[in-house]
Amino acid sequence: MFGDLFEEDYSSVSNDHYGKGKTLKTKALEPPAPREFTNLSGIRNQGGTCYLNSLLQTLHFTPEFREALFSLGPEELGSLEDKDKPDAKVRIIPLQLQRLFAQLLLLDQEAASTTDLTDSFGWTSDEEDFLDLTVAVRNVSGLEDALWNMYVEEEVFDYDNLYHCGTCDRLVKAAKSAKLCKLPPFLTFSLLRFNFDFVKCERYKETSCYTFPLRINLKPFCEQSELDDLEYMYDLFSVIIHKGGCYGGHYHVYIKDVDHLGNWQFQEDKSNPGVNLEDLQNEEEIDDPLMILKAVLLQEESNLIPVDQLGQKLLKKIGISWNKKYRKQYGPLRKFLQLHSQIFLLSSDESTVSLLKDSSLQAESDIRRNDQQLLKTLTSEPPELNDRPSCPHWFDINDSKVQPIKEKDIEQHFQGKESAYMLFYRKSQLQRPPEARANPRYKVPCHLLNEMDAANIELQIKRAECDSTNNNFELHLHLGPHYHFFNGALHPVVSQTESMWDLTFDKRKTLGDLRQSIFQLLEFWEGDMVLSVAKFVPAGLHVYQTLDGDHLTLCEIEIADGEDIFVWNGVEVGGIQIPAGSDCEPLLLNVLRPATSNEEEECQQLIDSPHVFPSNAEIGSVFTAFAIPDGVILVNNAESVGEESWTTIPKEDLKKTFREQGLRNGSSILIQDSNDGTSLLTRQGKWITSVNEIDWLQVKNLCQLDSEEEQVKISATLNTVVFDIRIKAIKELKLMKELAEDSCLRPIDRNGKLLCPVPDNYTLKEAELKMGSSLGLCPGKAPTSSQLFLFFAVGSDVQPGTEMEIIVEETISVRDCLKVMLEKSGLSGDAWHLRKMDWCYEAGEALCEEDAALKELMLSSGDTLLLIEGKLPPLGFLKLPIWWYQPRGPLHHWKSHQDQKNCTFSQGGVWRANSIQDAPSDAHAEVSLRYLGDVEISEDATLGELKSQAMTLPSFSEFSIPSPAFLRAWTVESRRPGRLLRVHYQQLREYKLGRRTEICLEPLQKEEDLGPQHVLLRTQMRLPGKRAYALPVDLVWDTARGWTAGSLRHRVANFYSLPVEKIEIAKYLPEKFEWLPVPSWNQQITKRKKKKKQDNLQGAPYHLKDGDTIGIKNLLVEDDDDFSTVRDDIEREKQKEFALGKKKSQEALRVQSGNVPSGAETPARPRGPEASLSIHVRSFR
Repeated sequence: MFGDLFEEDYSSVSNDHYGKGKTLKTKALEPPAPREFTNLSGIRNQGGTCYLNSLLQTLHFTPEFREALFSLGPEELGSLEDKDKPDAKVRIIPLQLQRLFAQLLLLDQEAASTTDLTDSFGWTSDEEDFLDLTVAVRNVSGLEDALWNMYVEEEVFDYDNLYHCGTCDRLVKAAKSAKLCKLPPFLTFSLLRFNFDFVKCERYKETSCYTFPLRINLKPFCEQSELDDLEYMYDLFSVIIHKGGCYGGHYHVYIKDVDHLGNWQFQEDKSNPGVNLEDLQNEEEIDDPLMILKAVLLQEESNLIPVDQLGQKLLKKIGISWNKKYRKQYGPLRKFLQLHSQIFLLSSDESTVSLLKDSSLQAESDIRRNDQQLLKTLTSEPPELNDRPSCPHWFDINDSKVQPIKEKDIEQHFQGKESAYMLFYRKSQLQRPPEARANPRYKVPCHLLNEMDAANIELQIKRAECDSTNNNFELHLHLGPHYHFFNGALHPVVSQTESMWDLTFDKRKTLGDLRQSIFQLLEFWEGDMVLSVAKFVPAGLHVYQTLDGDHLTLCEIEIADGEDIFVWNGVEVGGIQIPAGSDCEPLLLNVLRPATSNEEEECQQLIDSPHVFPSNAEIGSVFTAFAIPDGVILVNNAESVGEESWTTIPKEDLKKTFREQGLRNGSSILIQDSNDGTSLLTRQGKWITSVNEIDWLQVKNLCQLDSEEEQVKISATLNTVVFDIRIKAIKELKLMKELAEDSCLRPIDRNGKLLCPVPDNYTLKEAELKMGSSLGLCPGKAPTSSQLFLFFAVGSDVQPGTEMEIIVEETISVRDCLKVMLEKSGLSGDAWHLRKMDWCYEAGEALCEEDAALKELMLSSGDTLLLIEGKLPPLGFLKLPIWWYQPRGPLHHWKSHQDQKNCTFSQGGVWRANSIQDAPSDAHAEVSLRYLGDVEISEDATLGELKSQAMTLPSFSEFSIPSPAFLRAWTVESRRPGRLLRVHYQQLREYKLGRRTEICLEPLQKEEDLGPQHVLLRTQMRLPGKRAYALPVDLVWDTARGWTAGSLRHRVANFYSLPVEKIEIAKYLPEKFEWLPVPSWNQQITKRKKKKKQDNLQGAPYHLKDGDTIGIKNLLVEDDDDFSTVRDDIEREKQKEFALGKKKSQEALRVQSGNVPSGAETPARPRGPEASLSIHVRSFR
């Protein structure tokens, strides 16, 4: 009859509903969302299962039913693990229902799934725990009226409708009635809202008003009425509501939280704590038409009024007419009065209306009771504090969504398209035990508790992984100390791998969090830290925008995934001030200028060299860079010089910047001397003379064969094939024809170095050869398309032009290539490895993958490889030189047998600073490192394993160390201990050691466990009356409360048992032989009356770190400002003498070079790569 009544009508479902129909595939991989603020779980809609979800939630919030279900064990239901066994008796539906209820109680997810339950349907039961009473809705005012018609009023059989008596076999008068024989603990009323109109032959939904009470007394409808009244009282605890029409719609349920499992709280209650009695009363009256109509009728004499005047009285009382306020929801006024016949009495002609006597008395008491309740509400505590312990609250469970509601909201569903469909009542005498209150684990079986606990842990892990995937991104950190400024941009000092660290970070965190994480990661960092966005350009790495606002998230400052972040002090790198910003972005330009011979006669050849200029520099700065006093500049933005697109820059435009002139990376500039009449000329801004006349290439004879000519000019165009040029050069040089089969052409750079041979089948344009270039005709064939032409040299100190050459297959492995190069170099052994030379003629990254082909490592013809002595450790391993560090002091008593005889090592494996005999206690100047050997260890090994392996070195046998825990590890920097390596169990990979790191080990008297917040300092107490210090003592300072001077002073004072106001401390600067006093707290106030300076000893000028020496002066016995020693004075004098001597030698060299005759020949210094010079002039006050 009802057809598709239970089908979902998604047009009537709220936007928050899961069944809306738009789901993303990517979301399926994400874990379910956690519970919302109500702390209750919904049920996901599978499509048309909203009615089932409402019923399941009702059963779930019936604690007696839930606990009875949980009480069924494996004896009654079996086990889900045995469901596939043929002989096992498993009742799958109650088992799945148990799991569903456990999930609704304990699993931290927004909505549970009923898939497993619905898949197991098919189980039937003859038992009914609930009595379902079907009651009529049509022409009935409410539930009590319907029950009265069914169980109180008698149906009389008389006259033409007599009853046939089976006993006496005749028609008799009779009366028929029905009574409730036995009341169950729970009652279900199904409202017959869906009917069939036999006149129109169609279905329809009854939307008239149908009231039902929150508490009902069933005593009048029962057969037995002698019991106490409380035995017949039932409380409403669930209302299933249907929204829509008879052909489809949606179900949700209003449920009373009997066990107080949820969090009932309204946000608007917090925002508006103050309540006005009159406003609240008026609001309730206006929203409830029954109350306002009762109030109007009570003000009339005899409570009688014409229906037409009732509407006018209503308008006068609330200021709005019935049609505008109520008609849409409740229909016409007259019909509303008809539907509420239990309250309003209409005359026979429906012209007047009055209140029924019982209703009028009830209305007066209701109004008085409402007023008292309002006053009580205003003078008592808030509802959420006052009502919660005594009264359960109601929730609207709409599939996945759970929202708190107020009890009065139920009245809104007495009628209309969204009205009550099923009512659930429970006996008022059913009381819950105190231990069940707000306890979702109450009476849940242990196996389900364990299952839900494990599921919650798994959900947390999945959410963390999903959160990491969605919100983490990669940042490339470029460390300023690992870079140098060269040729207008930043370049790695060693290699790109060791200079760049990858960091995975949460983009929801702030810039301050990122800065703090980098501080913790870079334990060696000293001073201020500035983070700037950098990008790679053809010239190198360039710094753009400095990141400000530590309170902003990385999303708010628009940091992208894979962003390059430059970590520096914000001013300089390697002593050079760094230009930053997009305005001064470096441009890599090709600069062409005429070459001149020794006789200063112009050659018909152009020198092409790359050069870097800031994009905001004036074009006229080209003259300054090449030391040309004046001239003409022509620019070409095309890819090839020979495309005749040169344009002359007018003199008035020489002050424009490169960016304003439209130059970009790869553009070409031609410099022409304007004083030379025979040089390049311009006309109408076009290059038309000498440049167009350069349509030749110069080929030199380098075959070591005699010929009449040493070099010839070969006419060519950009499309000329290299083979034709080579054959023509052989003919014009009058060489043997056999060279046609065994020769090649090689470009010659401006330093005279032969470059990679050019394949014969290339055109000049494909070979990127420019007109006027010089080529060498050399013996030997050019490499094929599957071969590589490589330069190689031995060692890292290579002068340009001294490399050896080799041709190998591109598929050859690194190991085989190394063997060929060693054989050609006349070297033997396997303790060698290859490194690629970078463009600064420095050893770059090592070729670690020895089995990889050269092609796989992206090597190309013309690259230079360096043969470096020393075998590389396997991939993922480190080769670390180990040194023994023995500082002087009472805590460092572990000595070798040789130490006990003589503490000074004269071997080549010892680094030692000279000590002064008259200052024996200047232990801060002693840095003695003894080489023990190399350790090859995996990057996955821990610091403790590194110490253990170092103890196995043969040289270590001289020392008596009980265990690795009695060793302290440092990195070696500038021949002294640098960064302290802490955390015994941390992997070496996390220290970012790199392939050139060296380690020194320091013996300890006892074990130590330093955390990230601890700083290790060498403290020395100044000897009273002497300019000397006692032996150093290690002090561990906890910086958890900050790197402040006050904190350090308190720690030192406590360590030496001195009053904090009676000590002075200073940091020793060993490079300068100076002491830097650390002032007390009250000295950190700026002269201007501004806020106090940031008291941070990590920053300038202290840059405090592990291993620093701190001098302590006891003001109780010595009160002066001098911290220095006799040795400090001697060493400072030595530094001054050395600087003065260096200055005098430089002046003498300049005088000597000035007296050299002009005709004398001086040895030429080797010319290195060109570098730009930047001088920044600033204003100082």
